[in-house]
Amino acid sequence: MAPTLHVATTGSDASDGSAAAPLRTINRAAALALPGDRVVVHAGEYREWVRPQRGGISDRRRITYEAADGEHVVIKGSERVTGWEHQGGDVWHVTIPQSLFGEFNPFAEEVDGDWVVYPAGAPRKHLGDVYLNGKSFYEVHDRRDLIDPPLRTTAVDEWTGATSPIHDPEQTRYVWHAEVGEDQTTLWANFQGADPNVELVEVNVRRSVFSPSEHHVDFITVRGFELAQAACPWTPPTADQPGLIGPNWAKGWIIEDNVIHDAKCSGISLGKEGSTGHNYSTERQDKPGYQYQLESVFAARQIGWDRERIGSHIVRRNTIYDCGQNGIVGHLGAVFSTIEDNHIHHIAVKREFYGHEIAGIKLHAAIDVEIRHNRIHDCTLGIWLDWQTQGTRVSRNLLYRNNRDLFVEVSHGPYLVEHNVFASPASLEIFSQGGAFVHNLVCGTVSLESVVERPTPYHLPHSTHVAGYAAIVGGDDRHIGNLFLGGDPQDAYGPTSRPEQVPLHGTVGYTGFPGSLAEYLDLVSDPARGDHGRFTGVRQPVYLRDNVFAAGAEPAADEPGALVLTEGDIRVAIVDEGDACYLETDLPVAFDSTRLDLVTGHDLERVRFVDAEFEERDGSVAIMGLDLVGAAKAAGGSYAAGPLASLPSGRARTRVW
Repeated sequence: MAPTLHVATTGSDASDGSAAAPLRTINRAAALALPGDRVVVHAGEYREWVRPQRGGISDRRRITYEAADGEHVVIKGSERVTGWEHQGGDVWHVTIPQSLFGEFNPFAEEVDGDWVVYPAGAPRKHLGDVYLNGKSFYEVHDRRDLIDPPLRTTAVDEWTGATSPIHDPEQTRYVWHAEVGEDQTTLWANFQGADPNVELVEVNVRRSVFSPSEHHVDFITVRGFELAQAACPWTPPTADQPGLIGPNWAKGWIIEDNVIHDAKCSGISLGKEGSTGHNYSTERQDKPGYQYQLESVFAARQIGWDRERIGSHIVRRNTIYDCGQNGIVGHLGAVFSTIEDNHIHHIAVKREFYGHEIAGIKLHAAIDVEIRHNRIHDCTLGIWLDWQTQGTRVSRNLLYRNNRDLFVEVSHGPYLVEHNVFASPASLEIFSQGGAFVHNLVCGTVSLESVVERPTPYHLPHSTHVAGYAAIVGGDDRHIGNLFLGGDPQDAYGPTSRPEQVPLHGTVGYTGFPGSLAEYLDLVSDPARGDHGRFTGVRQPVYLRDNVFAAGAEPAADEPGALVLTEGDIRVAIVDEGDACYLETDLPVAFDSTRLDLVTGHDLERVRFVDAEFEERDGSVAIMGLDLVGAAKAAGGSYAAGPLASLPSGRARTRVW
């Protein structure tokens, strides 16, 4: 039996950690724990940043931190503050000694870094926060703005230029202001009639809640906790990426069955460390962030970025919400990981600050990462896969009520998107190439863009070794057995400041692309144009077949096997009922006429630029053998288009979560 160390709020750090004499802090247990040990934490509230000092040495000899069975354990990055003095009206103030913060004062640290976007002349936000009975406040920059704060209902989405709703408008009237001195920080806050000396008032103090200070603290399990209220900074792909919890550049962590909320920026970070670049574009102003990001890939290789030392994490069955930037983030450090069965919601919908790195899940270099069976809703963006999406598999996820569902940017593939529901008005944004979309339900727009001005790396299959880099010219995509719905494109973004963004429904945006590699090779066969010139401006082939289109969604011209449903009322909806979620459909009889056999990697054309097949992590052929609800598919079968293998015509109601 593995030795077990116990921690309890009634314990003492001078104890031996036995069940009869528990320790008081998790950090004391972390100082004692050896590979193979368990740290069992008993019910109560722990206000500390847990920094494991050592990790396990293999998957079988890991160090496990877990809440005691049936007990509620909360670890917070905040401290309770009392002694508030009434200023007048609903405004109170308190003076906090610097000793509460130590070397890190979140009220002096700005939300800043590469790709943060502030309107011209706008003051910077800070990492500090104030909470009243768990509700976070908004920062104001003038004490006069505390007196009668207006109700805010919308904010401008800087990506689309559209106006987006704030999740909880009433929350915007709870505001704070800070003045930081050398020895103390004074906070003012409008509590909207509450007495802060009676209610629970907390302020951010710690950067993280559970993360080692050193790299390569491997094979840690964190299970069954509530983790909350951390002043974690902005996490672009060109900087150190600390989250509320994360391995900090290591291998083999398991983060499971936790409730994670109120990270100022990112909840779980599987991401980059600082030595390969830290906000150099913002600090130096000499090169674009793109260039520094490219350099970070090669710098990471030089410090051992490979399968043997980094990644292979498991993030599963967590509930993640109310984070300002990401639910899960990572650049480079997430390779070969699995993200499954998580419920991620209300990410970046407070809209207190903005930048181009916001999503429920935001990964760069998601090499051989599997994102499967997650429920992601009410987020600014559901999943954003950016750079080096290669060997990545997005399977059996449920995305709805997001501003946008899935964005794949400047990647070459192969990546696989199968048996998902994309039910938001903006469903797919494909600014990449080399993808395969199989058996998805796509209820909103499909946007296609080439990105030739930012060439990005691609890798040897199932490896971090860089094989080359190239621009994104678009195409080289595959769409098989999907169900596309139509609608008003204005529903996706509303009025937008991006006229080049022309969202469409269905695969119609691929009209004019070659339909086979042979056709493409014929187009680029003119030797008079030279080795490079003959490829310029020629679209790559796309491979489309057996997709179903309804409610105004359109196929590409001459698309093989396209079924367009034009008769009868067509209805598809996602319905929440408590913890359960249902897919309701009403489809005409003609829907039953499209049936497909099991789709595997053998049915998908090889990716052109990377020269790679669609494979499992072990190099075997990819098998799309499970539908959205886990029903098995077998070769020789006959399966409906869309994410449910046996989806019938007529009315149907299927529990999908």
